[in-house]
Amino acid sequence: MASRLKEKYTSEVAPALKSEFKYSSVMQIPKIEKIVLNMGVGEVKDNPKALDNAMRDMGIIAGQKPVATVSRKSIANFKLREGMKIGCKVTLRGERMYQFLDKLISIDLPRVRDFRGISPNSFDGHGNYAMGIKEQLMFPEIDYDKIDKIRGMDIIIVTTAQSDEEAKKLLELMGMPFRK
Repeated sequence: MASRLKEKYTSEVAPALKSEFKYSSVMQIPKIEKIVLNMGVGEVKDNPKALDNAMRDMGIIAGQKPVATVSRKSIANFKLREGMKIGCKVTLRGERMYQFLDKLISIDLPRVRDFRGISPNSFDGHGNYAMGIKEQLMFPEIDYDKIDKIRGMDIIIVTTAQSDEEAKKLLELMGMPFRK
């Protein structure tokens, strides 16, 4: 069973993008390649269990087991050693990616208090979009009672678009609620 968002992409979004940007080939039409969720857990050096809790939360949110990220170099001021586990990340592709994005757009983002849309300026110049989330409580799967600490995370949407303009149009047509 294909997700709603993937069907919407093939039936509405791709033809609209093809006509607007006048692509000659179907392969030129931008599409979402992957979504990366990243959570840095700074308090690991004081509380080693914090990473396990963060990984559990991220696994529930993404529906996929996260990978621990390790520090690349030692920084004495931050009490950080090279090779220390300091966060976790998940890369979603294919069906899971579309399901996560659909859930993010239709359920999770509207639950944020005083939500007026996401920033239209968070593109990186190569057609990728990054957004930060202040707390993991906006996801309905997270059980409020099992949370030890409120943590934020980054959500990076990687597209095959060549420019920010194309990527913004792609995400807009997919239903991303950009601020006006």
